[in-house]
Amino acid sequence: MAAAGTAAGPAGPEPMPSYAQLVQRGWGSALAAARGCADCGWGLARRGLAEHAHLAPPELLLLALCALGWTALRSAATSRLFRPLAKRCRLQPRDAAKMPESAWKFLFYLGAWSYSTYLLFGTDYPFFHDPPSVFYDWKTGMAVPRDIAVAYLLQGSFYGHSIYATLYLDAWRKDSVVMLIHHVVTLVLIISSYAFRYHKVGILVLFLHDISDVQLEFTKLNVYFKSRGGSHHRLHAVAADLGCLSFSLSWFWFRLYWFPLKVLYATSYCSLRSVPDIPFYFFFNALLLLLTLMNLYWFLYIVAFAAKVLTGQVRELKDVREYDTAEALSPKPSKAEKPLRNGLVKDKRF
Repeated sequence: MAAAGTAAGPAGPEPMPSYAQLVQRGWGSALAAARGCADCGWGLARRGLAEHAHLAPPELLLLALCALGWTALRSAATSRLFRPLAKRCRLQPRDAAKMPESAWKFLFYLGAWSYSTYLLFGTDYPFFHDPPSVFYDWKTGMAVPRDIAVAYLLQGSFYGHSIYATLYLDAWRKDSVVMLIHHVVTLVLIISSYAFRYHKVGILVLFLHDISDVQLEFTKLNVYFKSRGGSHHRLHAVAADLGCLSFSLSWFWFRLYWFPLKVLYATSYCSLRSVPDIPFYFFFNALLLLLTLMNLYWFLYIVAFAAKVLTGQVRELKDVREYDTAEALSPKPSKAEKPLRNGLVKDKRF
C-alpha cells in the first residue's frame, strides 16, 4: 500500500554532510548530551523502558514463530530444491555442500532488499533523500505503518533464525564469530528500534546493508557453478568476477559512505535537534557504531583479498568470505559438508 509521507523540515532536505562534519557534529552532540544528563544510569534506563518501549508479548511470539518458520522453510528448500539442483548440475562435492546456504541467503536478501527499495523509492517516504526526516514527527508509542511492520517482522525473524543457522547450519568460516556478533547486534537493533518507534531509520539501515549480501551470495553461487559437470563454464566465471567487483564497490559505497553520512549523522546529531530528550540515545548510537566497525572489519578483508589478486597470490576467485587458505589446509569438513560427505561414503559401500 502507498505510504503516507513525512513532513519535511522547515528548510527542506539538508545536504549530506562530509566525514569531518559527521565527526565534529556527532561527537559534539554526544558530549553535550552526556554533560547535560543529570540523571543518567539504571534509574533513567528503567524509566525509559517503562515510558517509551512498546512491544507486546504477542508480537514477540509472532517473531519467534516466524523464526522457526524460516528454519523449517530453509530445511525444506535445501532437501527438495537446492541439493537436487546441485546433484543435477554435478557440482563438485565441496561446492555442492555450500551451494544451499548461498542459494537460501541470496533469495532472502534479494526479496528483502527489493522490498526495502520499494518502501524508500516506490512510496512517499523521504527517508533516503532526507535522512533527518526520520525524527521530525517522532512520538512515544506512535503507530508503525503496516508496510514497515511487515519488513520488521520478516527481517527480525530472519536474523533470529540466522543466529541458530550460523551455529548449527552454515559452514564455519574464519569470520563466523564476527558474523554471529553481527546477527545478535542486528536482531537487538531491529527489536529495540521497533519498540522505541525508530522504525523509519531502521528501514534505511536495512536497505543500505542488504544490497551487499545480495551481491555476495550471487558471486558465491557463480563460483560454485563455474566448475561443474567436469568442465569449466566461462559465463559463470565472468559473472563471479563481475559480482566480486560489484560487491566490493557497493560495500564501500553503501556501508562505509552512505551509512555513516546518512544514518549515523541522523541518529547522532539530527535526532537531538528534533527530539532533545530522545530516549536511549547512547544505546542506539553505540550499536550503530559497532555495526560500522564490523563493516570496516570486513572491508579490510576485501582489501586484503584484492591485494592478493593484484599481486598474483590468488589466481582464481573462490569463496569470497574465505580470504586465506586455512580452511583448504584443514582436513576437517565443515558442518555444511558433513551430510553430503556421509552420503558419499554410504554410496561407496554399495
